[in-house]
Amino acid sequence: MKQPIFLTPLFQERIWGGTKLRTEFGYDIKSDLTGECWAVSAHPNGQSIISSGSYQGKMLGELWNQHRELFGNLEGHSFPLLTKILDANNDLSVQVHPNDEYANKHENGELGKTECWYVIDCETDAEIIFGHTAHTKEQFLDMVKCGKWDTLLRRVKVKPGDFFYVPSGTIHALCSGVLILETQQSSDTTYRVYDYDRVDPKGKKRDLHIEKSIDVTTVPHKDVYIAPIVKEIQGGIITTFINEKYFSVYKWDISTVASFTQDKKFLNGSVLKGAGEIVTKEGSFPIEKGTHFILPSGVGSFEVKGELELIVSHP
Repeated sequence: MKQPIFLTPLFQERIWGGTKLRTEFGYDIKSDLTGECWAVSAHPNGQSIISSGSYQGKMLGELWNQHRELFGNLEGHSFPLLTKILDANNDLSVQVHPNDEYANKHENGELGKTECWYVIDCETDAEIIFGHTAHTKEQFLDMVKCGKWDTLLRRVKVKPGDFFYVPSGTIHALCSGVLILETQQSSDTTYRVYDYDRVDPKGKKRDLHIEKSIDVTTVPHKDVYIAPIVKEIQGGIITTFINEKYFSVYKWDISTVASFTQDKKFLNGSVLKGAGEIVTKEGSFPIEKGTHFILPSGVGSFEVKGELELIVSHP
């Protein structure tokens, strides 16, 4: 197959969600509490649907199971990645994710969850919670039990264009006014440490997972900063944010026409700004802000034309 596989995303309501997925990306969403766009997903809790072509109407998980050749015959039980856009209209719960070994043992074979964030936009002075100040597990537990959140949690200012790598075991949370694209392992396992004592519309507090959080949190916190690599190419600029065990993530800033070779198992792509087209041996395919696609194995050489900003990833 030598053309993109275009996807229809799934939207998830969240207590902290808002309207930016509608106002910024033009998605047809009625809810004013839409927190997540599951853009490229084969996870059972929310699968993308193929929107055009010979596989139109199929779920991404079906393609993964029935046409593994599209993904370079990559081994593994599950499609490995999940791409989301998150609209934090309010603070998210403070949480931590397990690694593969812990999740497999305690979450019925689920994958662990290492992720990363690209800040699409944010309010002035917006921030995230990233890490903690405890030096030992005992100190961490004591500060959690005593509710010393202002002392325990590290807050970091953010701005558009920032990138954060969030390995499993990292205490983290998006705060109000942040819009991000998230690339992660295909997992929906989250342990809540603190939820600001909020209640849902029925007056019920959401569950916390203190014991599991203590088990999996990295103590002391370790910052992992990887300097982005910026490379000018004809027709654009490629920024490499990360190449690691679970995923590689790039930003493509296309100004005119840029040429590429698809030599990975597959590429996930999400258009964050602009409009243009992907040109392969099978034709020209229009893309615009809010478009999500997969370039399967075998596409070979292709071009991206237009003025666009994309986040691209692969396992």
